[in-house]
Amino acid sequence: MAKKFSISKLFRYIIISVSLVISLHLLGFNVSVLMAGAAALLVGLGFGLQNLFNDFISGVVLLLDGTLKVGDIIEVNSMIYKVEAINFRTTTVLGRDENYIILPNSELTSNRVVNWTHSAVSSRFRVTLGVEYTTDVPKLMQLLKEVVKKNQKILMEPEPFVRFDDFGDSALIFSVFFYTNEVFRVERLKSDIRLEILKTLRENNIHIPFPQRVVHIKSE
Repeated sequence: MAKKFSISKLFRYIIISVSLVISLHLLGFNVSVLMAGAAALLVGLGFGLQNLFNDFISGVVLLLDGTLKVGDIIEVNSMIYKVEAINFRTTTVLGRDENYIILPNSELTSNRVVNWTHSAVSSRFRVTLGVEYTTDVPKLMQLLKEVVKKNQKILMEPEPFVRFDDFGDSALIFSVFFYTNEVFRVERLKSDIRLEILKTLRENNIHIPFPQRVVHIKSE
């Protein structure tokens, strides 16, 4: 739907431009002279308006390509945005701080852009934690899975799962993975999950260790 809207917007601009040229021709203006003059003017202004033209061409690419559409959640320069509008020169996005940002289209075509919702409305995320080496690992993994399953914003398909990541210096490192449609607000969701995990660990006498360091004193 969003791609059709973008294409229709492009054709609308083309039709307006063609209609303007035809109208000038019918009114007796020498269109070829005007176009030649416009071309010469554009060449003269090209150096000063290079960035503007670059943004315009990038906008055409975005509208026709369809890799970005209104409503997509994207990541640009480590910042997460929700696409609100795609125009020929700029794209309007909403940041997680509820601030609207106007991005030049060339920034979206020249930089690496991660589209979190390009092929699906849901994405996979993780919450990582470390526990004491004496922890009952099977019990912990079951508890972590139960915590995320209780959250209504977590999808049950694909099912959440827990992975033993590594042996840390002071802790066993685990990650709980889950899928959600709350891509734009996922940091808030992660916070809720962490709070529930902390509560569950305390209820089951499972501890998150402080970093430990062994110091050996060499006697003379």
